[in-house]
Amino acid sequence: MTELLTDDEKGICRAADLLRCGKLVAFGTETVYGLGADASDASAVAAIYAAKNRPAFNPLISHFPDAHSAFRHVIPSPQALKLAECFWPGPLTLVLPVSPDNLICDLARAGLSTAAVRVPSLPTVQMLLRQTNRPIAAPSANPSGGISPSTAEHVMKGLNGRIAAVLDTGPCDVGLESTIIDLSGEQPRLLRAGGISVEKIVAAIGPVLMGDENAETSAPIAPGQLSSHYAPDLPIRLNATSVGPKEALLAFGLPLKGSPLVWNLSETESLEEAASRLFSGLHHLDHEGHKEELQGIAVQPIPKHGLGLAIHDRLSRAAAPRPKMVP
Repeated sequence: MTELLTDDEKGICRAADLLRCGKLVAFGTETVYGLGADASDASAVAAIYAAKNRPAFNPLISHFPDAHSAFRHVIPSPQALKLAECFWPGPLTLVLPVSPDNLICDLARAGLSTAAVRVPSLPTVQMLLRQTNRPIAAPSANPSGGISPSTAEHVMKGLNGRIAAVLDTGPCDVGLESTIIDLSGEQPRLLRAGGISVEKIVAAIGPVLMGDENAETSAPIAPGQLSSHYAPDLPIRLNATSVGPKEALLAFGLPLKGSPLVWNLSETESLEEAASRLFSGLHHLDHEGHKEELQGIAVQPIPKHGLGLAIHDRLSRAAAPRPKMVP
């Protein structure tokens, strides 16, 4: 059963202990209740997707108690510093390049070189984040496709028995997800409207591009985007029942014979373990495969149930034909 914790010192300490042990804990913010996990622990992040029955591995927002803590993991631009000064703590998420020593795992970032970071304003959550002392990934605490929860009761209704605990911080004040601004490119871009209006963003940093005109061909860099996923340079061949001597192998269970380079997602055929190792495996095979002059990556069949659906979704996007570049 899921523990229901009160937002006092004892409840906060219990929630922090659970998060440090790789467990899932839901907690309220000023926007909606988030389903928290240690963002440096790929297994814990994979458990988020399993609990939500989420069919795709989009990047997750990592939460921090203050701007200084957040900017240890990403590289802030002058515009990011200005927005943090104006709106943090608060319902604003910034997408920025990760720092070389960042702790946010590949799965939380969907294999990308950027991360989405935010500083929530609720004092109880700031205390929780300080005690945990780790980046906490936290998408909305509801089953995938459901209504975002704004009370602990909403969370318990949807996830009771599937997560370790809910820290009851009361009803959410805003009840609307955070605004997401991408600052990783040449110009700021609005990726999701939310608790901070675009007008306030523009007043702070100047013009902001609206949306993503390349949404169907670029990698998703934040929640709430319909787009394709990070793809290795080496072409991917799905559902392989054999592997050639010039192919790397992304294995699941008993590896096929014949490849000079193998990354096994899970020798025991655990879909949760496979999810936690997916992006690291793609990066490894792509990097080492180029060094060994291999010509592609063969992927053994993945079951299409539970987390297997999300794994298959990401691999299918990675294997999709690449758009031709215009000279």
